[in-house]
Amino acid sequence: MKPPFLFLAVTASVLSACLSYTLRSSVSWVVSSNDVVEDADLSEEVASALLVDGAGLWKRAYPSQDALGDGVESPAELVKQKEENVAQLSSRLFSYRLEKGKKSSNGGPPPHEETARTARYIAHTSDWGHLATISTQDKIKGLPFGNIFSVSDGPLDNSTGVMYFYVTPMDNTVTDLKSNPYASLTFSEAEGELCRQMMYDPEDPRCARLTLTGKMVEVAPEELAFAKEAMFSRHPAMAKWPVGHKWFFMKLELIQVWLQDWIGGVSLIPLEDYFKATPF
Repeated sequence: MKPPFLFLAVTASVLSACLSYTLRSSVSWVVSSNDVVEDADLSEEVASALLVDGAGLWKRAYPSQDALGDGVESPAELVKQKEENVAQLSSRLFSYRLEKGKKSSNGGPPPHEETARTARYIAHTSDWGHLATISTQDKIKGLPFGNIFSVSDGPLDNSTGVMYFYVTPMDNTVTDLKSNPYASLTFSEAEGELCRQMMYDPEDPRCARLTLTGKMVEVAPEELAFAKEAMFSRHPAMAKWPVGHKWFFMKLELIQVWLQDWIGGVSLIPLEDYFKATPF
């Protein structure tokens, strides 16, 4: 009869040891992420690492209901607390970094208050844009359709404010324009380096957006030489595109200049002011 009692005693001892290990280790993983945020070293190296996953700063993460026990805050309370911590963290992260993104007045963007110059700057420095037309495609006939186009408002040393295109009749957008020649061309300052340097999201109002709306027309013969220089000097590969595609030049005759380049609303820039302004 002794062996069974010995077996039971050994088993109880093992279970007791396991239980005590579980109790001791149960506190080791209970770490508050909020404490990490508050005590974080916000040196430039650490800040850069934190910014690798920028979505983590803004995404609302609700914990699993199964993870909520007695005394744990509700999801709404956790979100509120997280947002407060994010506000403190983001202000501390970006307050000193904004200075890095500023460019000198030579060749950089104009002050945002100078809306006409800003519009001309974006139009001249953008190599491509998004052109929206009214579609003639069967499944989306009459609906908006967007396409990317390489553009130029002139050689780098000669900005005109007039946007030129090199297009083919084989393009769906050109087919649309034959039916309805009106279109909107949109640029974003996110195309360049400034918004990334300033750490502006492309939808941040301070990352300027420009939409030029007007009528797309074929370039007249007397203007062809300039249109060719404007496009090929900025997009040299175009000169070697296959002639079988029957490429030709178009330009956008402006009706409206719409700009958002700062917080607080948009600007509708008079065409006269737009064409009088210089980009630099």
